[in-house]
Amino acid sequence: MKRPSHAGLRHVALNVIDLDCMERFYIDILGFKLEWRPDADNVYLCSGVDSLALHRVQDASRADLQALDHIGIIINDIGDVTLWYDYMKEHGVTLHNKAKTHRDGARSYYCADPEGNNIQIIFHPPISGKKVL
Repeated sequence: MKRPSHAGLRHVALNVIDLDCMERFYIDILGFKLEWRPDADNVYLCSGVDSLALHRVQDASRADLQALDHIGIIINDIGDVTLWYDYMKEHGVTLHNKAKTHRDGARSYYCADPEGNNIQIIFHPPISGKKVL
């Protein structure tokens, strides 16, 4: 069977404890827009090229949430990675390392959202700056 084509990872869903705080971070800091709020425990955000679902977990400790290494936010211009680093530092976002250029030509750094999910802000040459269909 021939493998069907796909458009890549365009959707991430996170289980969260403080839905309001997480929504504010992804909207106010990262610039996502509210797409849909079907009820008080779920919110769907959109960047214009992908979507992020935030689902409130009731009475959950951090150990109850699914393990996630990180999510990546694609940056279209290599120079903007440093601009994002400075912007996040100015807004008190937890930064794990400084922006660096990797051997493959990518440039990135890691930070955390309010509930500790790791986010990689990354210029990735194979897909950064590419038009999304």
